[in-house]
Amino acid sequence: MSALSIANPAPSERHLTGGILFLLAGLAALGALATNIILPAFPRIGADLGVSSRELGLTLSSFFVAFAFGQVLAGPLSDRFGRSWLVLGGLAVFVAGSVVCAFANTLSFMVLGRVVQALGACAASVLSRAIARDLFDGEALARALALTMIAGAAAPGFSPLLGSALDGLFGWRITFLVVAAFPVALALHYYRRVGETHPADRRSSLAASAVASAYGRLAIDPRFLLPALSVSLIIGGLYTFFAAAPAVLMSELGLTASELGLSFATTVLIVIAAGFLAPRLARRWGQRTVGTIGLVIAHAGGLSMFAFAAAPTFMTFTMAIALYLFGMGLINPLGTAIALHPFGRQAGLASALLGFLQMGCAAIGSSFASILPLQPSASLAVILTTCSALALLVFLPVALGRPQAQPSRSGGAPESIGK
Repeated sequence: MSALSIANPAPSERHLTGGILFLLAGLAALGALATNIILPAFPRIGADLGVSSRELGLTLSSFFVAFAFGQVLAGPLSDRFGRSWLVLGGLAVFVAGSVVCAFANTLSFMVLGRVVQALGACAASVLSRAIARDLFDGEALARALALTMIAGAAAPGFSPLLGSALDGLFGWRITFLVVAAFPVALALHYYRRVGETHPADRRSSLAASAVASAYGRLAIDPRFLLPALSVSLIIGGLYTFFAAAPAVLMSELGLTASELGLSFATTVLIVIAAGFLAPRLARRWGQRTVGTIGLVIAHAGGLSMFAFAAAPTFMTFTMAIALYLFGMGLINPLGTAIALHPFGRQAGLASALLGFLQMGCAAIGSSFASILPLQPSASLAVILTTCSALALLVFLPVALGRPQAQPSRSGGAPESIGK
């Protein structure tokens, strides 16, 4: 079934092909695609369902919460039974959720569809990182994650523009059906060209006690926790930006739905630039140094937005977001590679916990953005500044020196957790 096998080259010697890049980027981008493509249609969805924009925010927060908790199960399941059935099953669940959203006539059914979408997308997101860790190692892993981020940015970056066009021509319901077609193509490509990447001799136990123990040990291992939490705080700020963008750009700054889509599309160039630079800079100065620089740049973006929060303009808002996104583009692949590198046997579990942290931060950030008694741009500025400051603080021990791993009860290497 698969073109990949145990006999293939070592992870550090493999090359990232176009087919693997399409798979990794598609799986990684599915959640953001499902969210960003509907943002320009929020006013019309709210009007058709008879709810306010604030109530419609439940479709975002419920998605993030389901996405976060679903990953906790998807990771260890893929470590025990392999990646294949979870990739295909997750994509099928996502299609089902998209269809429910397309035919929803109440907010409750829309939220239900979004939760089902999230449960499918969370498996895809976990497995994009786990498959990358199966296939690559060290510098090759950082490069694979960086190129995946570049390719994956195109879908969420350009999807609001597509969503605006579809909403204007055919209505917002067609948008969900178009979204459902993408995972079908992705599943066919995976089944025919990639297949299983986690061989049987590397699979771990699924006993509840073993999974709980593995998560517990991973959660207190600073080699994982510090870089993972740093990346998660920055990604949480990014998803908060996605959630707040319609209110800031359309309601506060007066952009149209199509202009909102164009604004999102321009962010792709920033992420692409950072993604190309990240592995090259890391090769010269090291992953930790470049990751720290990325966090400083992201924090500068948050501070810039905070400085102009009282009277934002499109120019000041765009410049601040550009800084934040560029910094995110540096720390995301490098911090992820640092966090996953020591845990090859538990790549699914480690990726799941990383995803849980990311979506947990996204859910908290988007919730605060909607409840803070401030203008949307001011709320976003507070959240981005806080997230980037905390991320930088958490990452400093990684930048200054290698954190020591927690020893296992058996005295073995931490790589054996969960076995």
